[in-house]
Amino acid sequence: MKSLRNSVQLIGHLGKDPEVKVFNNSKKASFSIATTDTYKNQKGEKIADTQWHNVVIWGKLAEVAGKYLK
Repeated sequence: MKSLRNSVQLIGHLGKDPEVKVFNNSKKASFSIATTDTYKNQKGEKIADTQWHNVVIWGKLAEVAGKYLK
């Protein structure tokens, strides 16, 4: 059976610095990102809808995130 791999690209604002933990020689980083969608409603008013995303990454990417995301 083939392995499935999901990929998502989020562009937004970092909510907090990554929290990096080590598990059996592998690193895990967790942090939040806010993304905002802006649109006009039926009355023509500008509406901003902010969504918060909790992100967890592992391995070398977690190490890089812990070093550079501030």
